[in-house]
This record gives sequence, C-alpha cells and structure tokens, in this order.
Amino acid sequence: MRREFDIFSPGFIPLGVEALPTGEKPTFRERLDDLVKTKLEHTRIKQQLAIVMDYDDHSIIPPPAEIREMVDATSGSGMPIKDVRIREEFFGIESNHPSGGFFGAEMVGRNFRRLLEKHPPYIDPESSLAGGYMVNFGSYRKVGWNPDIPVPPELAATRKKYKLDGAIGAGQHFCQDLYIGLELGWQGILEKIARYRQVNPEKAGFYNGLEDVVVGMKSWIGRNAQEAGRMALEEQNPQLKENLLQMAEINECLVNEPPRNFREACQWILWYDMAARMYNGSGSLGRLDVLLQPYYDREKAAATLSNEEAIFHLACLLLRDTAYIQLGGPDENGKDVTSQLSYLVLEAAHRLKIPANIGVCVGENVDPGLLARGVKIMVEDKTGIPKFLGSDNTIAGFIKNGYPPELARKRAYSGCHWSAIPGREYTLNDCVKINFGVVFDVAFREMMADLQTPPSTGKLWQYFENHLTTAVEGTAESIDFQLTHMAEVFPELVLDLLCYGPIEKGLDASAGGSSPATSGVEFYNLCVDGAALATVADSFAAIEQRVEKEKRLSWQELLDHLDNNWEGIEGERARLMMKNIDHRYGFGNSEADEWAVKISKTFTNLVKEKPTPNGFNMIPGLFSWAATIGMGKTLGATPNGRKEGEPISHGSNPDPGFRKDGAPTALAVAVASVQSGWGNTAPLQLDIDPSGISTDNEVVEKHLIDLITTHFKKGGTQINLNIIDKKQILAANKDPLNFPGLIVRVTGFSAYWVSLSPEFRQLVVNRIVSTN
Repeated sequence: MRREFDIFSPGFIPLGVEALPTGEKPTFRERLDDLVKTKLEHTRIKQQLAIVMDYDDHSIIPPPAEIREMVDATSGSGMPIKDVRIREEFFGIESNHPSGGFFGAEMVGRNFRRLLEKHPPYIDPESSLAGGYMVNFGSYRKVGWNPDIPVPPELAATRKKYKLDGAIGAGQHFCQDLYIGLELGWQGILEKIARYRQVNPEKAGFYNGLEDVVVGMKSWIGRNAQEAGRMALEEQNPQLKENLLQMAEINECLVNEPPRNFREACQWILWYDMAARMYNGSGSLGRLDVLLQPYYDREKAAATLSNEEAIFHLACLLLRDTAYIQLGGPDENGKDVTSQLSYLVLEAAHRLKIPANIGVCVGENVDPGLLARGVKIMVEDKTGIPKFLGSDNTIAGFIKNGYPPELARKRAYSGCHWSAIPGREYTLNDCVKINFGVVFDVAFREMMADLQTPPSTGKLWQYFENHLTTAVEGTAESIDFQLTHMAEVFPELVLDLLCYGPIEKGLDASAGGSSPATSGVEFYNLCVDGAALATVADSFAAIEQRVEKEKRLSWQELLDHLDNNWEGIEGERARLMMKNIDHRYGFGNSEADEWAVKISKTFTNLVKEKPTPNGFNMIPGLFSWAATIGMGKTLGATPNGRKEGEPISHGSNPDPGFRKDGAPTALAVAVASVQSGWGNTAPLQLDIDPSGISTDNEVVEKHLIDLITTHFKKGGTQINLNIIDKKQILAANKDPLNFPGLIVRVTGFSAYWVSLSPEFRQLVVNRIVSTN
C-alpha cells in the first residue's frame, strides 16, 4: 500500500497521507511496484514540464519546484535539449573566462564539488539504495568550447563543408573500471590522489579538480546518510524503519570505506553512476555480473543473501539510471562468465519493466540459456529489453587492430552500440559521425558543375569517394584536435578516477600524447561511424536505373528537382519515380544492395587506411543513434525521393518500405552484409509484431532465436529489437497520453513512448509499419 510523498521536497519527506499500517510488512515485489509508480510519477512531471526526451530515459528526479528552472542545454551525447535544473545561484557556479564559461580541471572540479555539496538528498524508504540525482552539470555550461582555443581555419572549413559536428568537444563514451572504486572506496581514491600529487607537483591544478570531485562525493553521500537516519526517527512501519537505518549505516560507511557486501557494492556503483551521469552523461557500467560476482558468491556461501533480495537490490540500482550493462560473454581466456547472477540482473529488469539498457551476449561458447531467457522476456514484456550482442564478431574484429585475443575479450559493452576496455581505453564511441548524405550532396553538385565531361554514376562515384576521403581526413584531424585540447576545456574528472593512468600520471583520459608517458590512458581507439547508408545507396541505385538506364530523367532535370525540393506535380511524380525503383537496399541481390556494400567497404578502407596525423587508431562502424532527424535537417533533397530536411536513414538499416513484405530475414541479411568488421558495430534495428509469426509465444521465441543466431553467424554485431503490437503503436501515435507505460527501443536506447517527440515517434511507427 503506497503512501503519498511530496516528491518536490528535499529528502523525499513523507506527507503522512495513508501511511503503511505499523505492522504491515511489504514484500520485495510490493516495494518494487511502489518504486516503479514513483518513477512513473517523476516521468509524468518531466513531461508536464515540456521536456521532450529523444534520448535515454535517465531517471533524473524533478528538482524541488521552488528552486528549479527550464533551460536550453546540450545532452551528454551532444544533442540540444530542453532541460530542467536547479537554479544556478543555488550552487554558486563560477566562471573563469570572459565568455561566461568555466574551463580546465581546477575550475570544473570546483564547480562540480559545489553542485555535489548542495545537491538535495533523496531517500525513498522503500528502496534498498539511497540517493537520486536532479540535475545535469552540463546545463550550467554556458559555453561548450573555450574561445581561446579556436579550431584551425582549414579544419573548420572542412568541418563546415561536410557538416562534421562530432569529435571536438565530445565527452565520456568510454568505460571506467569500477573494480578500482570497489576496491579502494572514496577515501582510498582520495589518498591515491594525494600520493600521486607528490609525484607530479606540476599537475597541481588537475589533482585539485580530482580532489574536489571526491570531496564533493563524500559530502553528497554523507548528507543522504544523515537524511536516511532522520527519516528513520519518524518512520512508523518497522520494516521501513529498519531499512532506513540500514541505509544510513551503509552510506555512513561508504563515505570512506569500500563496500563489504552485495548491497553495499550496488550502492557504491549507484553513487558513482549517478555522479558520472550528472557530470557529463556517462552511463557505462559494463560487465555488472562480473563486477558483483565476488560479493554474491561470498554472501551465498555464508547464506546471508537470498536471490530475491539480490534481485531487489539490482532492481533498485537499475531504477535509478538506464546504465549500459553487458551480461555473459567470454573472460580474457575465452571462458563464458554467464552465471546465476547474470540471470538475476535480467530478472531485475524483467520485474521493473521500465527503460533499461542491458545487452545479452550471444556466441558459440556462451550459455544459450541466457539468450533464450532474454528472448522470452522480450516477448513477454514488449519493452525492447534486452538487446543482443554478437560478441564473437566484435572480438574477432577488434583483434584485427593488432590486439591479442585476451585483451579483445576484456572489452565490455558500455553504450548504445559500443564497447571499450574498462579503465584503459579512450574511444569517443558514438560521438564521431560522417553523414554520407552530405558527402553525396557535395559530390553530386561538384560533378554537375564540371562541364568538361558528361555526368555518369561512375563519375559520381569518383567524386563521392574523393569527398569521402576528405571527410575522413577532416575527421581524423578533428580527433587529434580533441585529444590535444579537451583536457584544457572539460576534462573527464569523474571517469578519470576509475581509470589506469590519469591519477598516476596527472593526465586526463582525453589527453592523447605522443607516447604512453604523455597519454592519460593506455589505448586510444577512436570510433568513426558512417550514417545515411540507405539514403545514399538508394540514391545511387535510383540514378542508375531512372537516369542512366531508363532515361526517364536527365541529370539536369534531377538537379533541378533537388534544388526545388521536388516541388509541383512534376516534381512529386519524379520523386515517387525515384523512390519506387525496382529494388532498394535490403531487397537482396540488387543494385542498391551492391551500392550499400560498396559504400560500407570504401568507408571502412578509408578509415583503416591510416591513423590520424598524430598516429591514433580509428575504428569504423555504422550508426546514426538519435541523430537521424538532426542530420536530416541539415541535408537537402536526395535522389532516393527524400525531401529536404527529412530524416536520413537509420544506421545500417534499409529505409522503411524497402520490400513490400518487409521481411525481417531480408533486413537481417542486408545489415550483416555491410558490417565494417574491425570491432565496432553496425547494429540491426528490428521491430516485429509477433502476431505476424504466431499466436503461440513459444513459436515466436524459437523464430526470434533462429533469426538472432543466424544474423550473428552471417557477421552481425548487435541487434536492437522491439516486440511490439502494431495496432497499439498506431493508437499510441494518435494519442500518446493514453499509453503512459509504453516503452520502445528507439535505437541503442529505450524510452517511454510519450516522452519522445512527435518526429521520433513517427520514425518508430514508419519502421514498424514497414517491417510488419
């Protein structure tokens, strides 16, 4: 029986409207149901505040009404967003630059400490874990890049020409090693900073920043412990009173000491994860089952932890953030690590039925039961959870970069479509993208301006390849610029704490130097994603069929239609003709499929042809994330029938409507055919209404398992899957408010349907209608 709470008050203070009877002892499941109701209420309030969340459904808690405000901000993935925050004067954010920005480790650390020291406590007496976060630190950054560090003019011109918005200024998107924090605790980390401060006295500013983060963390945790103790004095229900006292004791201990048991380890991880989310959006937990295994084993052996209690603690952890988690897969020696705990993490997500980002490894030597359980949950819950990871293929691809298998197997799934070696590798995953559509547009127009030779698809390809080469080179230079200067602008202070090298050397993880001694971490493997694959493949195929072979349009007529955005009756007729060619990418064994493979291979070869000018390795992939809309808005009309400003194609997927039957098998084969093969992924986005397969869930599950395993055998690397009721989605698109609990996997992340913008909802609807 849920009591009413004033969720706007610091400390989540009970109002006492319908308190639990003194003797009532709610079960773990009842408490979890109540916690989910509170989360839904938080989400409803954020929606009422007009926050569109076309990104991860972070469990940020609406701040107290009397101190909150709405602002324009930038998300941790670089997207412009509307954000709710606590008013700036509440924290006393300082600037150290005339622009109003704050830059460098010392000032950034000082401001983040202020935020942590004044952040309101949040305690839910029904949760086993304390804490909740209410702000994004990035919302207080008035200026994203230091104006005193300008991008060189030539590089700026290249970035503008090809709309290369990624790399420079990007944050996080690599994975810390939580083992460091679990072993040392906050006081141990503070002592480590003090020790290496003496070794590197010239790096005092950097160490000051790190120290401020840790001191702020200790304050934040300590104040939540005090709040739990205060609430325990007022709590009438014996079970909840005891729970509050335990929370107070646990967190008083965690201010200084490392965790001693399973619950404390979950709590420590949660504090770190929330801080990382607040700081710059990081949510990379990695291999949670492996990290928690020692605590679980000890308590199971001592009979001090039941599976039900473990599930509850895990659920309380997942409730507070949509962090990215890998389950199962090989250890460094190739032995599968899947355990009972892997299943318990999956079960926690199953019971919650809220947005989550859990990846289940699928491979030749991975427990097939984990895949089967994941598929069963997928079909039952219809929340897009879990996603499926082709670990054999990503490991084999990463080895091609020159790394031993033992190291490649240590990479942990930690983000929308990416993995990283915890604590040892800086990657910029999902931050660097080349829009093939923009490159194609530049190439097409330059070819049409060349009056020396007549246009042709062969000539157009030469121009496209040349401009793609320049775009890759500009991206490489942008990466070098980032690695040279990001530490001076906004260093990775929270992630630095749990990496190997930053504290020891006094160097930020983003500081890529010319040698290991001058680099923050051990490995630098920079992800470079291609986007708009289907947009460009279908454009080449449409030109080849309609202009060259059938001569239904001249080259100049096509250019005129593009310039006029397919206006008028003739323009619309031409647009439909170009869109509805014989076979688009994904049909199978078509010219468009050949173009897609050719584009992917060329892009891969260009990225791998050479490192950045400063010698850093780049790894190609295909992924557009949530930027399909944003990248489309800056692109004119394209020959595949797409209008100016419309979204580009989704990742490595064919465009909706690629086949009349929308066959998922054809979709899976197409995406498998365009994989880059160097360790980064080109995910398959799959949206299926099971009623088109069978009304028997077991039949549906078998079909899905066959589809998943076949895709990975053909070279696939990741599957983001939705099991959805088509009729429900169409109804929800008309009236989202009638479906407050509907969850979809939009891309690498999942979200509540009602939280998405109308544009994003329509993208998902288009995919679903096409595939089913």
